[in-house]
Amino acid sequence: MLQVDERDARRLSDAIVAVKEHVTLCPRCFNVAEGGLCDVCSDLRRDGSVLCVVEDPRDVVPVERTGFRGRYHVLQGSLNPIEGVGPEQLRIGELLARLEPESVVEVILCTNPNLQGEITDQYLVRELKPFGVKVTRLASGLPVGGDLEYADELTLGRALEGRREVDA
Repeated sequence: MLQVDERDARRLSDAIVAVKEHVTLCPRCFNVAEGGLCDVCSDLRRDGSVLCVVEDPRDVVPVERTGFRGRYHVLQGSLNPIEGVGPEQLRIGELLARLEPESVVEVILCTNPNLQGEITDQYLVRELKPFGVKVTRLASGLPVGGDLEYADELTLGRALEGRREVDA
């Protein structure tokens, strides 16, 4: 930072202040927004019956790049009992409150493929079951271009569990 031109440093500082003043969380999905609803929630062309549940607003960007046209719900983290993060620290209650009013028929669990993501998924499945919505999870397994010899047991096991029939 000491080598940066003073004018550039001031522009960076002004940009940080502007973000703090204008960027908030969407009151519906908890994604980032510039006041009011985020761009996804305010887009009436999106399919509101499908919710993609992610841990963090940064997780929305890669899902958007796939062409996903549903809506999102950002949990603002994942369950982590060791660090004291329980359901009450996440936006799980708000997720459940959206289901009926928004006529949600499918919830896609798109949490990170780690222990905290797995715990969060299992908890959400139990909480969502009484609502009768379809709950799906992202497929997991071997990456394209990966070698079997470098795959860990969990990844290879999931790839085997998620195998599908190949058509000729």
